[in-house]
Amino acid sequence: MVYCYDPNDSRKRAMARDLLRRGAAATVLIIPHQAMVEFINAVSKRRPAGPFLSREEAWRQAEDFLNEFEILYPNEKVIRTAMLGMAAYKFPWYDAHLWAYAEHYGLPELLSEDFEHGRKYGTVRVRNPFLAPGLA
Repeated sequence: MVYCYDPNDSRKRAMARDLLRRGAAATVLIIPHQAMVEFINAVSKRRPAGPFLSREEAWRQAEDFLNEFEILYPNEKVIRTAMLGMAAYKFPWYDAHLWAYAEHYGLPELLSEDFEHGRKYGTVRVRNPFLAPGLA
């Protein structure tokens, strides 16, 4: 989601926008709450060239995502699963949390460039959408 607004990589920006557009149209993308929180922080943080979006623009875009996509929210089992992911796979906390949403909610695929592409962790296969574009 952040790459949709990153002016530093036009290829990834175009791919991210296309992925979200097609995912919304096909109603196949589901977004974890954590990704929403990280999105607002990442696009509105201070950078030498300025933030990708103002805080107000980031909030508006987040609201649009809430309207377009199903959002998964954390619960005790998601947090416990994240802790297991940290122990079993040595994931950093935020990566463990993203994986835990998919594992807990029975999602077969996680789109991220922060994991090993093509690897299956538990019941979840990871796909880096910038290496293998397209929706399942």
